[in-house]
This record gives sequence, structure tokens and C-alpha cells, in this order.
Amino acid sequence: MRNGHGVRSLNAQQTRLLRLKAQQLLPADAGRATAPAGVLKQVVGVQAQDLAAALLSVRVRSAGLTAAGVERARQEERSIVWVWGMRGTLHLITAEDAKWLIPLLGPPLLAAHQRRFRELGWDEARAATGIRLVQEALLEHGRLTRAEIIRLLRKNGLPFEGQAPVHLLYQAALAGVLCIGPDREKTSTYVLFESWLGQPQPLARPAALAKIARRYLEAYGPAGPEDMARWSGLKLNEARQAWQLIADQLVEVEVGGQAAWLLRSQLPRLDEAFDSAPAVRLLPRFDTYLLGYANRDLVVDPAFAKRVHPGGGIIHPVLLVDGQALGTWKTRRRGGYVEVLVEPFASLEDELRPQIEGEVADVARFLGQEAVLTIL
Repeated sequence: MRNGHGVRSLNAQQTRLLRLKAQQLLPADAGRATAPAGVLKQVVGVQAQDLAAALLSVRVRSAGLTAAGVERARQEERSIVWVWGMRGTLHLITAEDAKWLIPLLGPPLLAAHQRRFRELGWDEARAATGIRLVQEALLEHGRLTRAEIIRLLRKNGLPFEGQAPVHLLYQAALAGVLCIGPDREKTSTYVLFESWLGQPQPLARPAALAKIARRYLEAYGPAGPEDMARWSGLKLNEARQAWQLIADQLVEVEVGGQAAWLLRSQLPRLDEAFDSAPAVRLLPRFDTYLLGYANRDLVVDPAFAKRVHPGGGIIHPVLLVDGQALGTWKTRRRGGYVEVLVEPFASLEDELRPQIEGEVADVARFLGQEAVLTIL
């Protein structure tokens, strides 16, 4: 259907299905990635303030991967990296993308961070000294835990209590100095970005803005610049500039009475026939499908919004059916197995249970544990 201006109008279900396709969340999709870097490249990255949840975000978009395999890619193969990225939050992204994304996102995020940084005792001179000392120690030792960095700061009379150390690490990471490296006895370590991944490869800012707009729409379209600004942490004026830079590659559509855009290369998807069976997925905490847009109403009915995002930055795991959240879920360890408890917002159709059981079985396979389903 087209509106009075000849722009194609999409209903809520069409929009959700297009976004599921872009997000690699249709279970029957033949193009599902089989390597961690492939998954992360397709969606630019997944939020990873909770690393266990981030691994499950990779699981739901892949075929045949395991949690151990994703961790091997991060800690040994170095094809993916755990670092502060979009919105200034920890993400898993590909090593290749980190080299241009961090130089693009870092400067505005660092500028926005300065007030809090100063409140924690990091004036310009102290911050420069702290980062230099951490760099020198990493050059000497290769990798350091946060506890070791805190001792280094304390020894040199620099802020070391509370949130001061992690904010220095945040500053250094967004400046392209360091990233999170391999674990040492189940404790995360920090490494120099260049020694771990190679030199950053910053692009001229217009080229980087055009690139992030294309990559964002490949993974989140249909969407608008307001959505990309919320997802990335870029200012809205830069997101709009990015849209203008690729205007010749865009097609406008209408979603809920609002303008949105697809890449021209995505146009054939408007006429694709999607599988008639419900697409049932178990999304983990902080999944990028729920963080990729300025408004979540298409995914989460406002009547149930507080059950998914109660505040304080929390995003609960959701039972997703055809792109819409129909409940939340959690796991509970029970001796030798994991119980997956699904709490629907309303009664579920009987036909959904086999698909939910299939998702639980795949979560168990991915984690290498037995799991059982309980629907509350």
C-alpha cells in the first residue's frame, strides 16, 4: 500500500518481519552465520555489559556455534573483541570493525564523558598520567587485570577508589589505547589495542558516517536517523548528516505514519514471502534488537513495557514471536541442568510450545548443558 505521496506504507507486522530478516532472527534463514565474526559483522555488534547475555545474542543469530567457540574467537583467535563501543557501552564487535568504529564513536562519547570524569578526580593532567602509566605497564607485562591497574594507580597517587579506575579504562578504550583481552584464571584482563588487534584505521569522518549509516540500515532497516543516533551514541545532527551522505542509496517508506528508510538493495525484501510458521526466538538480556531503535513500541506492547525494561537501563530477556515480545524468561540452575522459565504476558497458543522447546534445546546445546522448559 502507498500513501498519497507514493511512499510505500508498512504495517507493524511487515516492519517487524523486515527487521527480523535484517537482524538474522528468522530461524529458517539460509544465510545464518556459522562464525562469531560473521554474526557480529551482520549486526555491527551486540551489547556486552553482561558477557554471558552477549554470547546468547550471538547464539540466536547463528547456526551451530557454541559459547566456547565464541569465547575462543574472542580470547584466542582475536577475530572479535570486547570493548566499549556504541552508546559508550561494552560490546562484542569484530576486530575489523573496531579499527574504524572506535575512532568514529570515541571523540563525541569522550566529550560527553568529561564532566563525570572530572567529578571522579581525573583532571586533564592526571588522566594523561594515568593512561601513560597503564600503557607503559601493558607494554611491559602484556596484560593486566583491573585489580593490578588499581594497584598501579594507587601506587602513583592517582584516583583509584570507586568508579575512578573503570572510567579511566573507559577513557583509554574510547581513545583507542586498550581493549579487553583474554581471561586469566576466569578474570578479565586489559591489553593494548594495537598489540592485540593491530593499528586503528580511522576513516575521514564523512566516509565513516556514510559507512555506519549503511551498516546500521543493513542490520536494522527500516529505520530513521533518530534510531541510529539512539543506537550508536552519535549526535542526531551527525546521524542526519550520515543519511544525507547515502541519500542516493536509500528508499523511503512509512512506518506507523512516520518516515523510515531502507537501503535500495533491501527493496526485494518488501515482496518476499516469509515462512508462515511463527518465528520464535529467546532473546537474552540487553539484546540489540531491543536497543536498536528510538522507540520499542513495535516490539513491546506499552502495556507490558515495565516487565521488559523496568528502568535503570535494565532490559530483561524476552520471548519473541514474529518480532513481538510475548513474555520474558530467565534461567535457574538445578543441580546438573538448567531450568528455562518462560513467563508469558498472556496465554500462548499451543502451537508455540514446540518452537519454544526447540529454542530451549538450542540454548542447551550452545551452553553445553542440559536444559528443561517451564512455562509459568
